[in-house]
Amino acid sequence: MLNKIMDFIPKIPIAEGTKWLTDQITSGFAFLFEPIKEYFGKLMEFTSDTLLIVPPVVIIVIVALIAFFLSGKKFGLAAFTIVGLWLIYNQGLWEHLISTFTLVLIASILSVVIGVPVGILMSKSKVAEAIITPILDFMQTMPAFVYLIPAVAFFGIGMVPGVFASLIFATPPTVRFTNLGIRQVSKELVEASEAFGSTGSQKLFKVELPMAKETIMAGINQTVMLALSMVVIASMIGAPGLGREVLSALQRAQVGGGFVAGIGIVILAIIIDRFTQSVNTKKS
Repeated sequence: MLNKIMDFIPKIPIAEGTKWLTDQITSGFAFLFEPIKEYFGKLMEFTSDTLLIVPPVVIIVIVALIAFFLSGKKFGLAAFTIVGLWLIYNQGLWEHLISTFTLVLIASILSVVIGVPVGILMSKSKVAEAIITPILDFMQTMPAFVYLIPAVAFFGIGMVPGVFASLIFATPPTVRFTNLGIRQVSKELVEASEAFGSTGSQKLFKVELPMAKETIMAGINQTVMLALSMVVIASMIGAPGLGREVLSALQRAQVGGGFVAGIGIVILAIIIDRFTQSVNTKKS
């Protein structure tokens, strides 16, 4: 009986409607997507090429020195950085490492540039919070592979759609933590700044953001880690880097090559995570 009832319900053409909508957006906003794909792609290629010009040994030493000072002049992080980066270079994956780092760097910067202002807006407006929160829920609950569909539809294949997919996946933590950090600032401090005649911008930049910096930095740390976690998935749409090596090894059942590339991603993730945590601790 139930099957007969279901047969009378017409099938909703969601797939056809989505395809039509995507085609309309792609054709209607081609003037926007094409320049982004071209010039943004060139920017990323320029960044990668510039980093590749510098000898790997020089980069390893510079990163190790930064790690040494960020960790409070302790040798643990610096030693791990030297050994880890040297291992990646020794395995012939340095160029792929630079491509991966470029993708993560650009995606993280864009996520922070977009996420912090949106988080500030949410903290100042209940209406904005009510509108943006469901969008963030949607962005965080959707499987990461689904982000590849609009990325390919709008930007084709390559590093640019990889950054676009990473941007969608990695932005919510910065937005949420910025909103949370500002809302957790003591009301007494805010009222005191208002009593001294602070303007809205002075209150934001001299009281609220400095007091919320630890929470915001925790969100940025999560954003960077999520952007890095998209490396392998983004390789499925042509993004270069260590993720492509992992994907290629999986397709060819080359366990050794995939393991080495995976170790490279893990090393990069640990270094970036420790760097962002050290920056937060140092400024606290």
